[in-house]
Amino acid sequence: MAKLYFRYGVMGSSKTANALMVRYNYEERGQEALMVKPAIDQRDGERVIASRIGLTYPCIYFHEFRALSEEEVRRYACIIVDEAQFLSPEDVSYLTEVVDLWRVPVICYGLRADFRGDLFPGSQALLATADVIEEIKTICWCGRKATYNARFDEHRRVLKEGAQVVLGANDKYIGLCRAHWRAGDLGPEEK
Repeated sequence: MAKLYFRYGVMGSSKTANALMVRYNYEERGQEALMVKPAIDQRDGERVIASRIGLTYPCIYFHEFRALSEEEVRRYACIIVDEAQFLSPEDVSYLTEVVDLWRVPVICYGLRADFRGDLFPGSQALLATADVIEEIKTICWCGRKATYNARFDEHRRVLKEGAQVVLGANDKYIGLCRAHWRAGDLGPEEK
């Protein structure tokens, strides 16, 4: 039975590495999984999904995925969507149709909330409709579970205002526990 999965975690929790490993597991078993991401994500180049540990794989953009026919989608054993927080609620609704009507499993990876602690629209829709919701955990610098995405500036000040979407990685974001996010404490500076 096909299901819609939402696997979420903070920045640096290995969501993308997990997505790429799941794709590889399908390949090892002689099945093909389609990698998809929203076109807004250009950090690692066009039509590529890349993890911080060096794993990469080609992908298509979500709007290209939506243009595929039912027959084209059904040839895949699984659809894997990275950066799913950038999907619209309508995109998530489309994914439920792929699962329910075409019986193709969809695994979405993304952030639950932004740097202010507010849900992304795509994540909110996934939390409301996914059959399976799983947290990919990582830790704050203090050892507690990281649950917040802290955005920081060039002076290592934690930001709490600004545009919801500012693309970046370790140069702009870090996962923190709630207490250190609230305090704006990025931890000891690396030397």
